[in-house]
Amino acid sequence: MAVSKETFKTLRFESAMGSCGKGGIALKLDPLFIHTTMTVLQLEDQAPFTTKDGSTIRSILDQSNAPVKNQSLAEASLPSGRATDRHYHKLSEEFYFILEGQGSMEIDGETRPVAPGDAILIPQNAWHQITAGDGTTLRFLCCCAPPYSHEDTYFE
Repeated sequence: MAVSKETFKTLRFESAMGSCGKGGIALKLDPLFIHTTMTVLQLEDQAPFTTKDGSTIRSILDQSNAPVKNQSLAEASLPSGRATDRHYHKLSEEFYFILEGQGSMEIDGETRPVAPGDAILIPQNAWHQITAGDGTTLRFLCCCAPPYSHEDTYFE
């Protein structure tokens, strides 16, 4: 299939007869978003490790296990009564999405309770700490953009 050098490409899918007549399909695609492979990883296959802030995570999709460029996704867990070390990221904005357990989230001095179904925005350069409630393990998803790196984690 020949593709022109235009920013937006028109691709014609020809039938087995070699014609793109009435039944042909034309699509406009941005070449920056054309991917030839799909990456699907199982959470259970990802080895847990402890991050610089003290939480235990399993990278679901990041630069260590997939062709990720702009973000990362991980599952984190904190045992009952434990908290991450208070920290911030100069480069990354983060989202947390609570899956299981109860706890509290502190961002720049404001603290709120968190529970399953809560989505939390942690702005770039915001001091933050998440704490698991007593008697419950807190399990949540973390999404970072740009991707998480230990080098972008700073402490008091």
